Amino acid sequence: MSTESVPWRTRLGAWQARLAAKKIAAVVKDRLPTRNGVSQMARFEGEAMRWHLNGTTLEVELHREPCNEIGTTALAELESLVSFIHHGAGGARAVILFSSVKRGFSAGADLRELYEGLVARHAAGEHGAGRSPMKQVAVAHEVRGFIDRIHAVMDGLDTAPLTVIAAVNGVCFGGGFELALTADVIVADKSTRFAFPELRLGLVPGFGGIPRLERDVGNAVVRDLLLTGRSLNAKRAQEIGLVSQVVSRGEALTVARKMAEQAARFDPETTRRAKRFAKPLPVERLRREKDLFIEMMGSPVVAKALQKFVESTDVRPYLP
Repeated sequence: MSTESVPWRTRLGAWQARLAAKKIAAVVKDRLPTRNGVSQMARFEGEAMRWHLNGTTLEVELHREPCNEIGTTALAELESLVSFIHHGAGGARAVILFSSVKRGFSAGADLRELYEGLVARHAAGEHGAGRSPMKQVAVAHEVRGFIDRIHAVMDGLDTAPLTVIAAVNGVCFGGGFELALTADVIVADKSTRFAFPELRLGLVPGFGGIPRLERDVGNAVVRDLLLTGRSLNAKRAQEIGLVSQVVSRGEALTVARKMAEQAARFDPETTRRAKRFAKPLPVERLRREKDLFIEMMGSPVVAKALQKFVESTDVRPYLP
């Protein structure tokens, strides 16, 4: 993948990415049709997701094959979603995130895009003169821009001023697990499995997963998932308090819709204040996770692990 194939925002440094994000949010806000000052972009059709208003609920469908990997395309659409939500969500009182892909909710970050766009180019001289300090800095800057954008999106969903419900099924790994953890409530069908397989790539989760999981469950569970790469099934996830309800296969969205209807009965400001109290954002831990992820991303171990992944002929190479 050439430099031109990667959106320009992923090639910015940290402060540049934050500045760009603010400008983009302002542009999106200006383009959103409004009624009485409330954003009315109530229907969206994208390459990675689509959404529409169903009564008082904004239903967000992840639909990109093979398993809703999160790359620059999904990130750009998530940015539009977060901007829409924080500018009124068309009057919605709840949000449901769900997948229409049979394999699951999300297999995580788009590792092929990450390797080809942010690593392979800078690893070209590794077998010659070796990866220079300048190349390591270049990788760090590109990764910082992408990670800053991802964290802004995840934090935006986490702090959305209305109830966010994740209806999950099948694979919910890595970045997909981190996306689910931004929700206020997770409903899982019996096919769901949660995992953080990042250590096999020489990395830690980088989309905010560990701080959010620490907020929700005990440290023993966090360390188990992180250090072993093992997965949790839906039943065990409910036992530890990660999942609110476990339902039959294919029923997660139906149950989430009923939950959203219940949540919509309350005063919006009351919901916003209750959520802020019950679900504080772990700001410092999120910052430290970003720094650690970016530092680890410069390692040759990561480049080799990502190369092995993209060259794998395994049907499900994202499994530990």
